[in-house]
Amino acid sequence: MGTLLITGGAGFIGSNLVRHALKHTADRLVVVDKLTYAGNLLNLDGALDSSRVRFLRADIADPVAMTRVFAEEQPTAVLNLAAETHVDRSIDSPAPFVETNIVGTFVLLETARQFVSGLKAADREAFRFLHVSTDEVYGTLGPSGLFSEETPYAPSSPYAASKASADHLVRAYFHTYGLPVLITNCSNNYGPHQFPEKLVPLTILNAVEGRPLPIYGDGGNVRDWCSDLWAPDKD
Repeated sequence: MGTLLITGGAGFIGSNLVRHALKHTADRLVVVDKLTYAGNLLNLDGALDSSRVRFLRADIADPVAMTRVFAEEQPTAVLNLAAETHVDRSIDSPAPFVETNIVGTFVLLETARQFVSGLKAADREAFRFLHVSTDEVYGTLGPSGLFSEETPYAPSSPYAASKASADHLVRAYFHTYGLPVLITNCSNNYGPHQFPEKLVPLTILNAVEGRPLPIYGDGGNVRDWCSDLWAPDKD
């Protein structure tokens, strides 16, 4: 049994991940979230009743708070889902994206590096740092084709640029310090607890309420979605 440190765990994907981990592992779960507009403890309703879950309200960009979390909780893995994620918000106000996505990721990496350096050899070998990124770092896809892990980075919004910067930091900590890291660059997600500024829940809510359905640009953009794989099972 290990201890999973899940940042952004009160958000959309994070809260579903918490439920998935509760059902499919025996690990302790330490959930860290700043509780901004997109993070809500209601997303963790029921999960917080488990004796295996501890919630901590903290900012991943706060090095003092993160050092304390690592020292007290002794995580065996970090799953970094904490991020500002909305393209339009990043255009209106890019500063929070730089602070959370770049500075926050750096603080987590540096805290993890120092923490891992003090572990026994076997524990260092078993430790993992999972950074959840986005396919937005690859830029704009044309009318056909698809992205791959070999696609050159070409971010085209402050959000995408902040996530690309974080990806580069994560890779640098592997190559420079040997920190065992993983990066995922998934496409658009939808599912339970998603904040309704995103297209799928926004369109559904507008349709239910009889309001106009939003169309980005001229409607010709190509997008790819996948359902949140950590959604509660239908028993």
